[in-house]
Amino acid sequence: SSGINAEWPLRPGFEVVTMAQKSISCGVSQMPVVGLGTWQSKKGEVGAAVEHALRNGYRHIDCAMVYQNEEEIGETFKKVFSEGVVKREDVFITSKLWNTYKRAEDVPKACAKTLKDLQLDYLDLYLIHWPVMFKPGENLFPTDADGKFIYDEQNPSFKETWNALEKLVDEGKVKNIGLSNFNKDQIAEVLEFARVKPASLQVESHPQLPNLELLDICKKNDIAFVAYSPLGNPGSVFRRPEQKNLLEDDDVKKIAAKHKKSAGQILIRYQVDKGNVVIPKSVTPSRIDENLDVFGFSLDETDMGVLNNLYKKIGPKGFRTCAVAHWGTHPNYPFKDEL
Repeated sequence: SSGINAEWPLRPGFEVVTMAQKSISCGVSQMPVVGLGTWQSKKGEVGAAVEHALRNGYRHIDCAMVYQNEEEIGETFKKVFSEGVVKREDVFITSKLWNTYKRAEDVPKACAKTLKDLQLDYLDLYLIHWPVMFKPGENLFPTDADGKFIYDEQNPSFKETWNALEKLVDEGKVKNIGLSNFNKDQIAEVLEFARVKPASLQVESHPQLPNLELLDICKKNDIAFVAYSPLGNPGSVFRRPEQKNLLEDDDVKKIAAKHKKSAGQILIRYQVDKGNVVIPKSVTPSRIDENLDVFGFSLDETDMGVLNNLYKKIGPKGFRTCAVAHWGTHPNYPFKDEL
């Protein structure tokens, strides 16, 4: 079902049918290809952003325990679902298992907290947020006196964590399970023992870091590829000073002028045209609308060639914004070959 309720007001020129309804398969579900990201969306802003998105065609919201804003998002879900703006079953909702909850006995506790905070009975997708393990406990970022991260001395295996996620699927608490920020070897390891296959992989992806090899692995294994930071994280604290702003890139701007779209819309459409799902984050209503308005055009082969090769301006591997190099000493740190 489209999930569109004809009663509520649409902004002028809004394409009801063609907008957020494009989806790809993700495990047992259909995942709308453009979702709203909520990473770095502040408390006091995120609830209104999610409400605006759901009232204006979005049917996919990406959350995580570690963003520490799930309670506010939960209030919004309760409001829009109870008011009949949209039905719960028409919205695809993702959350993520944090690094302090990797032991088998802690996985259900983390999921229970997320469901309680989001005021939901189930999640459409639950991801292992990172392959690294931190010391379990209330503190999401356990550090020692020197400010170094304290890792889990038990270092539970991926299998231990994954089996606990599979139980959540069996219990109906989550419909699909997947991975985030895993590298190709780590994905291969999970595929070896998974009874419930990873439905999705969420990683940073944009023309400065197209992640084409991971995309290829996902296509071969029928794993939905979800791109976070599709604009290259223009406002992120993780940006490095020398990082070029993708929105200001001359090639991106030329393609935008050709299609009479914004640079941001080009970068979002780039993911859609690769068959990916994309979750741009914004708390600005006009930008939230613009980010979804990417279905009336498509990029041609020339455009895609330029964007796929844009990372070469930077170096052989492009540029990762969210490298979390401060976890680089963990045995499961996923980007070791980039340190």
